[in-house]
Amino acid sequence: MPNNVEVPLLPREPAVLVLLSGPSGAGKDSICDVLRTWYPTMHKVVTATTRPVRPGEENGKDYHFISSPEFQHILETDGFVEHATVYEHSYGVPRIEIEDPLAFGRDVIVGVDVQGAETLKRLFPDSVSIFVSPGSIEETVRRMKHRDLDTQEQVELRTRIAASELEAARDFDYTVVNETGKLDEAASEVARIMAAEKKRRARVE
Repeated sequence: MPNNVEVPLLPREPAVLVLLSGPSGAGKDSICDVLRTWYPTMHKVVTATTRPVRPGEENGKDYHFISSPEFQHILETDGFVEHATVYEHSYGVPRIEIEDPLAFGRDVIVGVDVQGAETLKRLFPDSVSIFVSPGSIEETVRRMKHRDLDTQEQVELRTRIAASELEAARDFDYTVVNETGKLDEAASEVARIMAAEKKRRARVE
């Protein structure tokens, strides 16, 4: 049991789609990674992007890194369920990354920005939307600077966007606060939400 944190038991059925969103630096991708170590059958959606690979990232694991022409081809053949241009780069959620695992009865979790979550919620109304909050805009800025991956101008742009995104929490089904140093606790809370939703839906069915 990681750091004495409870790892909830997830009912096998029914499979659920979880939309994990929040501002840049909130830790949604880290939560996804923790959940995947706890629940190996859970499928984490890998987004396609045209942006360059960052140090430490792996193609097919962190993102599907593709060229702009490749991205355009997938877009034109209806291969994305959601796509957007963020910070001058294209991002898209491949259709097969969601529909195929769900069809095989696997839980699916996707880390996506606020706008993407809104789109996916319309397309998959039975999905569970969870907003991941760092607690404050100051903490968001601190985390972005700590990553040391962006220029000062990019950090300022992300900060302005993050401030508006924090206000979007009220539009989500749930909110989970990911406090610094308590990643496992946040992941455990997401898992408890998933377990409760699966049990509720099983009773309805």
